[in-house]
Amino acid sequence: MKNILVAGLVASASLFTATAYAEDRISAVHAFPETLIYTKSFLSFVDKVNEVGKGVVQIDVRGGPEAIGMFQQPDAVRDGIVDMVYTPGSFYGGALPEKDAMVGSNLTAVETRQNGGTELIDQIHQEKMGLKYLGWFDSGVCYNLWTRDEPTFDADGNLEDEGLKLRGNNVNNAFYSNYLGAQLIEMPTGELYAALQRGVVDATGWTQIGLIDLKWNEFLNYRIEPCFFSTDLGVIVNLEKWDSLSDESKKILQDVAIQHEKDSVEALRKKRDEDFAALDAAGMISVSLEGEAKANYLAAAREKTWERMKGLMAEQPGGTDNYDRLIELFYDFDAAN
Repeated sequence: MKNILVAGLVASASLFTATAYAEDRISAVHAFPETLIYTKSFLSFVDKVNEVGKGVVQIDVRGGPEAIGMFQQPDAVRDGIVDMVYTPGSFYGGALPEKDAMVGSNLTAVETRQNGGTELIDQIHQEKMGLKYLGWFDSGVCYNLWTRDEPTFDADGNLEDEGLKLRGNNVNNAFYSNYLGAQLIEMPTGELYAALQRGVVDATGWTQIGLIDLKWNEFLNYRIEPCFFSTDLGVIVNLEKWDSLSDESKKILQDVAIQHEKDSVEALRKKRDEDFAALDAAGMISVSLEGEAKANYLAAAREKTWERMKGLMAEQPGGTDNYDRLIELFYDFDAAN
């Protein structure tokens, strides 16, 4: 009887030890193909977590849009089909219009982490979608308009868009249609190469990085300055999954995410400079708006985006309660002047 009791205690202790030190496993997908610079950044974050988190927490990447469609991924993580997603906030902007604060931002994730902006965005994600907003990655780069043909300007120096077939998306449409008045043709990122090849579109907005990776520079010859907007790529985690993780796992994930916010700003700005140099060497021509036309262009990009955000917020529970605070935390008017 004594031996049986001892054996039982040993078995119980072993079970407790195994349970107490069980490694947390997190499934993840990313919105874009592996070849894109932004996906490479996310996979770098995963590698860092898996290195630091050995025996504690590991992220298992299941793939990209071939695993779960890019526009279905936000719902998939909300519903617990996958634990983590790396995606633009614009892909779920209908449910969380507050993401436009990041789109219209002129700050980096480092600054909004310090001033409380990221904390507010996290709080809104948890309340509205049942998601943990882990980090805003790859900030600090903005968007340009890229065109096949030389852009033209009116007598006041404003960009003329009559007849321009511009690829639209959820990030840019408020600015492109409401201010520029361009003819918008919406399509996923992966379809644009063929559309440019066939002449279906002849211009697109895109970040300062990645044109070469996507090979769109084979068709696009002009970059219009100034740049506008900001990337809004982030990592979201199913909240129930987040709450189930050990405190040690949460700390590793959050610490690595905060460091990656800093690292990715530096890495992508370096990549931007390299891409611009390579594009210029290959014949890309930069054309810039000046003076009042430039100021109006930038103001329209910002204000049309905020206008969209406020209108959508007003239709949801909580209304526009956070609107002024979001603008305060994600935009530096002094830096813009």
